[in-house]
Amino acid sequence: MATIDINCDMGESFGNWQMGNDETVMPYITSANIAGGYHAGDPHVMRETVELAAEHDVGIGVHPGLPDKMGFGRRKIDASPEEVRDYVVYQLGALTAFARRHGATVQHVKPHGAMYSMLSESPDHARAVMEGMLEVDDDLIYLATDMNIYEVAQDVDGLRAVFEGYVDLDYRADRSLIVEKTLEDRDPELVADRFVSIATEGVVEAANGEEISIPADSICIHGDNPNAVAVLEAIHDRVEENDIDLVSLPELV
Repeated sequence: MATIDINCDMGESFGNWQMGNDETVMPYITSANIAGGYHAGDPHVMRETVELAAEHDVGIGVHPGLPDKMGFGRRKIDASPEEVRDYVVYQLGALTAFARRHGATVQHVKPHGAMYSMLSESPDHARAVMEGMLEVDDDLIYLATDMNIYEVAQDVDGLRAVFEGYVDLDYRADRSLIVEKTLEDRDPELVADRFVSIATEGVVEAANGEEISIPADSICIHGDNPNAVAVLEAIHDRVEENDIDLVSLPELV
C-alpha cells in the first residue's frame, strides 16, 4: 500500500482580509501549514486555524514567511542567514503557543514564498533555518519544497525531512514549478491522476509531456484555488480506488 500526506497552506487571512477556503478544505487534508503572522495571518486567525486543525485531527505546521504582508511574502528581502533563522524561530514560537493551548503540538516547518526561494538558492540560509528549528524542538520535521533544499536537509544532523510534490501546478522538465499569476479552476480528474502517479510511482508528466521523477511523500494542494474542494474530493475518490493510505508526516519519517 502506498502512503502519502496531503498538506495545505492555511491561516493566511488577517484582519478583514480573507484568503483561502480553510473550513471547507481542512476535512480533506492530513497536514496544515499555518501562517506565522509575517507574510499573512494574525493572532486571531492563528488561533482559529489551530482550533480547526485540532478539531479535524490534522497535523499542525508553521508556514513562516518574510516580514512583508503587503507583498504577501513574495518579495525578496536582503536578510542574513541568522536573520532568516530568527524570523522562523519567532513565528514557530507563536504558533507553538497557540497549539499548546489546545493540547496539540507543532510537527513541521514549511517556509513560504520568497523565504523558500532564498533557502533554495542559499545552502547557508537553509542550514541556518534548519538548525534553528532543531534548537527549538528536535522532533520537528522539515517539509522540503524542492530538491536543493532537500539535499541540504539530508546533511543536517538529527533533522527529519520530507520531500513534497505538487499536483495542481504544472512542472517544467527540470522539476521547477510553473506558477500562474491568477488562480483558476483546476481539472479535478487531471489533478487526481497526477496525485496517484506521484503517490504510487514517484513520477508525473511535465508540461512538455516528459515524464519526470518527483519522489514525494507529501503532496501540496492549494486551498485558495476556486475549486479546491472539488479537486480534493476527486483525490479522495482515487485514494480509495488505488489503495493509497493517507497518513500524517510523522508516520513518513
